[in-house]
Amino acid sequence: MLNSSQFKFMNMKLIVLSFSRLKLHYIIFMVVSLFIFSSCEKNLENVTYGDFSSDTFFKSESDATASVSAMYTGMLEGYAWSAGWGAAQGSFRVQASQTTDESVCYWGDGGRWANLKALNFTPDFSPVTGHYTILVPYISEIAIYLDKIQGIDMDEELKQQYIAELKALRAYYSQILYLYYGPVPIRTDAAEINNSSTAVLSRPTNDEMLTQILKDYSDAIAVLPNTFTGSDYGRFSKAACLTARMKLYMQEKEWDLAIADGEAIKDMGIFSLVKNYEDNFNYNNKGGNSEIIFPIVCSPTAYPYINLWLAHALPSDYVDPTGIPLTAWGGYRMPWETYDKFNQNDERLNVLLQKYPVSIDDSGNIGYRDARAGGDIGAVMVKFGPDPTETDSQNSGVDYPVFRYADVELLLAEAINNKNGVPTDEAYSLINNVRIRAGLPAYENGSMSQFQFLTAIQNERLFELWAEGVRRDDLIRWGLYIQRAIDDGYSVDDHVILYPIPRDVINESNGIIEQNPGYI
Repeated sequence: MLNSSQFKFMNMKLIVLSFSRLKLHYIIFMVVSLFIFSSCEKNLENVTYGDFSSDTFFKSESDATASVSAMYTGMLEGYAWSAGWGAAQGSFRVQASQTTDESVCYWGDGGRWANLKALNFTPDFSPVTGHYTILVPYISEIAIYLDKIQGIDMDEELKQQYIAELKALRAYYSQILYLYYGPVPIRTDAAEINNSSTAVLSRPTNDEMLTQILKDYSDAIAVLPNTFTGSDYGRFSKAACLTARMKLYMQEKEWDLAIADGEAIKDMGIFSLVKNYEDNFNYNNKGGNSEIIFPIVCSPTAYPYINLWLAHALPSDYVDPTGIPLTAWGGYRMPWETYDKFNQNDERLNVLLQKYPVSIDDSGNIGYRDARAGGDIGAVMVKFGPDPTETDSQNSGVDYPVFRYADVELLLAEAINNKNGVPTDEAYSLINNVRIRAGLPAYENGSMSQFQFLTAIQNERLFELWAEGVRRDDLIRWGLYIQRAIDDGYSVDDHVILYPIPRDVINESNGIIEQNPGYI
């Protein structure tokens, strides 16, 4: 019998989104024979529930399409509310913000929100252990799909594309696990996953896990097109693989390899910064632009692909100047200490507000409230624009950018500076592209030392990428993650750089899977 974690995961998988990701139509596929996922919560001992191959599934091209589409739900970890790249507490986006200097929460006087800010993690704290519990089954399922798709009689080019996409997704989900938990046991052999005699895996070494991730990326890069457009927009492309891999190399401080991937993206000649920063985060981002490398395509009616950022971030008295009705729960704010680092001429402050609209009179005059003067804890983090379709006041169809070219440019500038010991003309050009778009003056070539340039990059990444899920990785790479918490008065040490492995995983492996150091 399936335990609760497996049952929830399997039920989620019964409904998947068809790829047209732009249209996001629902399709239903019934998995005839249930199967298990090794090394996930409450399921460390393999139990066979049946043969996944059947007379009615994994026989046609449409079955392959459905299976690949289902694996993209892992980008939101199957939940619109709380996980993956969504907008609630259990998401990478929010945790990268709430555990750093980037944001605080009005609901954080105690309990879970306060624990995030204090980096008070335990093996029972589900907001931080949930990524493990959710993503390990996805990785196992991908291994099964990779095996089964080989036997389908279908267009060979499309088959190889699907295989490459699955490998890209497996690499990315594995990368998230690696960066949050360190090396963790994952299954890549389908025969082991649905085999009751398979032993529990112990944790691999860093090198072993990195080797698997990098192999999957390399395999995918060799097959996938530079980018996807039209009805295929939102798929994992070669550019997306290169960006994800570049981010991994940056965390490993492999500057040469990071530069190679950044230059490869640059040399494609298809990416550039859009003129208006806000167009990356409002309804103009639908269908893509020259800056968005990889999105989560959203729709107000296509769970889990719904954007809930504004509902979490807007104050309850916020009134949209154009009259669009919006749900507003008043949660997220950027602390004034962080907000005050911005140049007040920075055009990116158009979506980071000290004064926000609270009324519109009959003549169209807008009334504003000053959040700082009113004693609020920080600036209003609008970031994402409202959905002009007004389909739903809470659920928006504005896409979530996961990777943007501005991020790549700043990473490339940082890597060049670190490799060369001094910023080159190219490094200045890359950071200045971002600054000029924001209405700020360019830095003069040769005006900064290596340390000064790194400081400029650190600031620019905050100004450009806030609320996009990168701040945690950035601070860890710069050795500043723990310092932020210490500066805020919390007693922490380096062990919290990695999240704890869920307690159930440790217990049910009978000690084969070891906990991260520092956690009891």
